[in-house]
Amino acid sequence: MIGKDVAVVIAKAPQSTGVVVIDPFAGSGNTLYWLLRHLPGARGVGFELDPGVFRLTRQNLGILALPIEVSNSDYRAGLADVSLTADQLLVAFIAPPWGDALEPARSLDLRRTTPPIAEIVEFLHHVFPNNCILCAIQVYERVEAGSLADLETRFDWSALHVYDLNAPGENHGILLGAKRWVP
Repeated sequence: MIGKDVAVVIAKAPQSTGVVVIDPFAGSGNTLYWLLRHLPGARGVGFELDPGVFRLTRQNLGILALPIEVSNSDYRAGLADVSLTADQLLVAFIAPPWGDALEPARSLDLRRTTPPIAEIVEFLHHVFPNNCILCAIQVYERVEAGSLADLETRFDWSALHVYDLNAPGENHGILLGAKRWVP
């Protein structure tokens, strides 16, 4: 569902010479895979700190021969090696570890993820100051209102999508946020 929702918004993006999808916390690469399935011709770039997860992910993605590059590095260091032309569109899937930011009985505080999501968003805006950016941020059905409002102010447009896949109160979703353009 995430891939479809991102593709619908990307279809409204300004003309570009290509789309680059970045996953700062790639893990298995599953989300990158599904985003690229819905964005034909896009290039995927992921970063994974855990050496064991990185090796397995790289091996599995290599078997599939997908246009995904995965680096065994921190997203900040890894993004220094990513170059985009000003007319390329950047899509970032942001799902850092939630740790104690999620209190299932209450909500997810987007300011308490590791690192805080706003810090990641600001870093992307700084590293790619000339690119149109679409962030797809993983959220929980119940999000602490102040943390959501703070994050939404960092975009020119945003929309929240919660997927009705689990029991009420246990669903996940995404916050889509566009910077330097409005769908």
